Amino acid sequence: MVSDHPQRHALATAIFLAILAAPALPAVAQSQPANAASGNQDQPTTLSTIMVTAQKREEALQDVPIVVNVLPEQLLQDTGVRDIKDMQVLVPGLTVTSTQSAAQTTARIRGIGTVGDNPGLESSVGVVIDGVYRARNSVGFGDLGEMDRIEVLKGPQGTVFGKNTSAGVINVITRRPSYTQSLEGEVTVGNYGLVGVAGSYNDALSDNAAFRVYAAKRTRDGVDDVNTAGGPRRETDDGDQNYHSLRGQLLLEPSEALSVNFIADYTSREENCCVTVTTHRGPTAAIIDALTPGGQGIIPVPDIDRRLAYANRTTEQDIKDKGVSMEVNWTTPWANDAVLTSVTAVRDWDAITSIDFDYSGADIMYRPPQEDASLVAFENFSQELRLTGSGDRLDWMVGLFYSDEDLARNDSYFMGAAYEPYLSTLVGSQVLGGLAQQLAPLGLTVNTTNPATFLSQVSGRPFGTNYTGIGALDRYAQNAKSAAVFTNNTFHVNDELDITVGLRYTREKKTLQSDFSNPNGSLACGSTLANPAARVGGALAQRINGFASLPPQLQQQLLSQLVPVVAPQVAGFMCLPWANVQHNGRSTFQERTEKEWSGTVKVAYDFADDVMGYVSAARGYKAGGFNLDRVQSSNGLSSGVGGITPVDDTSFPGEFVDSYELGLKTAWADGNLLFNAALFHQEYEDFQLNSFLGTAFVVRSIPKVTSTGIEADVLWQTGINGLMVQGGFTYADTKYGNDLLPDPELVLLPGSQMSFAPKWSGNTSVTYSWDIGSNLQGRFNIGAKYMSEYNTGSDLDPQKLQDGYALVNARVGFGRQDQRWMLEFWGQNLTDETYKQVGIDAPIQAGSWNAFLGAPRTYGMTLRMRY
Repeated sequence: MVSDHPQRHALATAIFLAILAAPALPAVAQSQPANAASGNQDQPTTLSTIMVTAQKREEALQDVPIVVNVLPEQLLQDTGVRDIKDMQVLVPGLTVTSTQSAAQTTARIRGIGTVGDNPGLESSVGVVIDGVYRARNSVGFGDLGEMDRIEVLKGPQGTVFGKNTSAGVINVITRRPSYTQSLEGEVTVGNYGLVGVAGSYNDALSDNAAFRVYAAKRTRDGVDDVNTAGGPRRETDDGDQNYHSLRGQLLLEPSEALSVNFIADYTSREENCCVTVTTHRGPTAAIIDALTPGGQGIIPVPDIDRRLAYANRTTEQDIKDKGVSMEVNWTTPWANDAVLTSVTAVRDWDAITSIDFDYSGADIMYRPPQEDASLVAFENFSQELRLTGSGDRLDWMVGLFYSDEDLARNDSYFMGAAYEPYLSTLVGSQVLGGLAQQLAPLGLTVNTTNPATFLSQVSGRPFGTNYTGIGALDRYAQNAKSAAVFTNNTFHVNDELDITVGLRYTREKKTLQSDFSNPNGSLACGSTLANPAARVGGALAQRINGFASLPPQLQQQLLSQLVPVVAPQVAGFMCLPWANVQHNGRSTFQERTEKEWSGTVKVAYDFADDVMGYVSAARGYKAGGFNLDRVQSSNGLSSGVGGITPVDDTSFPGEFVDSYELGLKTAWADGNLLFNAALFHQEYEDFQLNSFLGTAFVVRSIPKVTSTGIEADVLWQTGINGLMVQGGFTYADTKYGNDLLPDPELVLLPGSQMSFAPKWSGNTSVTYSWDIGSNLQGRFNIGAKYMSEYNTGSDLDPQKLQDGYALVNARVGFGRQDQRWMLEFWGQNLTDETYKQVGIDAPIQAGSWNAFLGAPRTYGMTLRMRY
C-alpha cells in the first residue's frame, strides 16, 4: 500500500524551492566552524556560551532557531535525574507516563504523543541517545548513567532527526572518555528499602586512546501495597526496582583529523510493575467480590491515597536492553575541512512482562511472565552518514540514513477459574433482568436465579468447561526498513540575517505477518456462532417460566421478538477478542510503503548582539503502521464499530504535522541571564490515537489535532556567587478537531482539549552553593513543576480527569570544594502528591475505572566520591 497525498507536499515543495533559490541570495558574511572541539568542555563562564547539538552540529544555544530546553550535567545531578521520566520535572510541556510496565512508557511534548501500549505504534517524541535513535520511548527508559547534558527539542524535528519526531526530540548526550585518570562512585540509600551503587573509571590507554566504564545497580521495594486475595501472587507490594546497567566506551584518536568512539551498553530490569488502584467502583464490583476468596476483590471504598491495589496474579517483568555503536568523525581535506560523521548501531531490546488483566483479586484473566506468552522484542540496525561543512556564507549538511528493524510480539490471554462465572453472571443478569421487565406486562415471569449458568445454557456445554486455559496465543513478526536522504543548510545573508532551509525524503516499507490461535478452542463461542438464534433462543426459553406450556404460536412470536435483539449482544460477549473462534488458525500478511517529504524553513535575525528573533515553518512526519492486536468489528473493517468479525487490514496511515513558530532569544547581564520565548501553532493530520475501550486497543486516525500556545524559559546565573535559577512555562491549547469518530466510546473527543495535555505547565529550579571554611562547600537545590488539570484517558471519560498539581523536589549536600566527596540528602515529591499517570476503563467492568499512579514521596541520602 503506497501513500500518496499531494496536498501534504505543499510545505515540502516550498522548502525545496527555497533551497534552490537560496544560493542566489546576496550575502557575505560570517563564518562559523563546522564542528567545535570534541571532548569534555569546561563550564561556560557565561550562559550565552552554552553549546548544543540541536541541528547535529555544535552551536551556541542562543544561535539556534529552535525551542530547546538544555539540562546540563550539574542540574541533572542536583535534581536526581536518572531516566527520561525523572527529567520531566525540569521541562514544562513535557509529560512522561507508564502503564502496564516500564516497557510501556510514553513521552509527550505540548500534549502530543502516542499511547505506548501497542508496540506497532511508533513515537511522536523521538529519544536519541549518543546519536542513536531508539525504536520506542520505552526502550530509552532506563538508567542513563553519566550524562553530559540532555536537550529537549520542541516541535517537529524530522528534517535532521528523521521520522517519528513530529512532536519533538529528547536528545541525551552521555559523558565521553577523556585523557585524565578518574574514579567516581556513589552510594545511595532511601525509604522503601532503596539501595543503589554506581561507579565509573576513566583513563588514557595512550596519547591517542582513552576509555570509560560505568556500572550501576539499584534495588527498591514496591511503593504500592497489594491485596493478593490468596494468590497465586505472593508479592504484597508493587512498583519495586531491581536493575543494573553497564556501559563501556573506547575513544580512539589516531590523528587530529580522525576520532572514533565505540560504545557498548547493557541494562537489565527484573521488577514487578504495574498494578492499578480503583478510582470508581462500579456495579460489577459486587460480582468480583463474590468470586474472590475472602469476599473482597476490589477495594470497598476507593481511596487512591492508600495506594492499595488488588491483584491475585503476578506483574513480573524482565527487560533487557543492549547494543553497540560506533561514531566516527573525520575532518576531511575537502570543502574547507568538511567533517564526515558516521554513526553505526546495532541494538537488541526485549521485554517479557505479565499482567493481571482484571486488576482485581478474582482469578478472571491474566498473562504470565513467559516468553512464549508475553514478549515484545526489537532488533535494530541503523546507519547514518553526514557531511558537514562551512564557508564564508554557508553552513551546510547533507546526509543519508538507513535502518532495518525487526519487531516480534508474542501475545496471550489466559482465563482463570472465575472467568466463566464472572462473564456469565454479568451477561446473564443484564439479559434476564431486561427480559423479566419486558415480559411482565404479558403476565410471564423469568427465572433470574443463578445467572452464572446462563452462558452454559446458551452454548449447551457443561458449566465450567466453556472458558478455560489459554484463550488467545498470537504471534506477530514485523519488519520495517527506512531509508532517507536529508540536508540542512544555514545561509548567512549578512551579519544579522540567517536563513536555514532543510529537506528530508523518507522511504519506509513495513511488512507484518500475524498468526492467531486459540489453544482452548473457544468452544463456547464456536458452539454459539454455529446457530446464534437457536442457541440464544433455547437459553431464553429455559428461563421463561411456563414457556413449554404456552401455545406454539405464542412461543414463536416471543422468540421472534426477543432473539434478534438479544442474540447479537450475547454472542458479542461470548466471542470477545481473546475467545473468538473466528480468529483461531487465522494467518494474515500485510504490507505498506510510504514515501514522504519533510522539511523546514527558518529565518533568524539579530536585532542586537544579544537579541535574536526567528520565524520558522516545518513539516513533520510519523510513520504509519499496523495495530499489533486482535481487531474485530461489525463489518470486518478497522473503521467499523464494535462487532465480532475479524479485521484483516489493521493498518493506519502516517501522521503529519505543519508547524509554525515565532521565537525570541535574548541574553542579558553580560550573558548570564538567558530569556527565550516562542509562539507556536501546530496542525496534525491523521493523528494516531490508541485507545483501550474495555476489551481491546483500537487505533484511530484522528483527522485533525491542533496545538497553539506560548512558551518561555529562563536560565539565570545571578550576581550572587553560587546562585543559579532555571525555569519556564508552557501554555498549550491542544484540541481534537470537530470530526465525529465511529466509536461511541470516543464521542467526547471532537472539539475537546486533548488527553494528557494540560493547558498550563511550569517549572522552576533554584540552586545555591557556598563555601564552608577553606576546604568545604554546601550545595542546595529545590525545584517544582506545576501542571493544570488534564484528562489522563484517551477517550476523555470525566472519571479520568486529573486535577492540577505540583511536584516538589529538593536536595542539600555538604562536601569538599575539590569534589573529592559530597554527602547529599534528598527528597522527591516532597508533598507526597498522589496523582494519576493514566486512567483506564477497568477491563470488562462497565462503570468501573482504575488508574496507574505516579511515584509517592521518596527520600534518602547519597554519598559521592571522586578521585
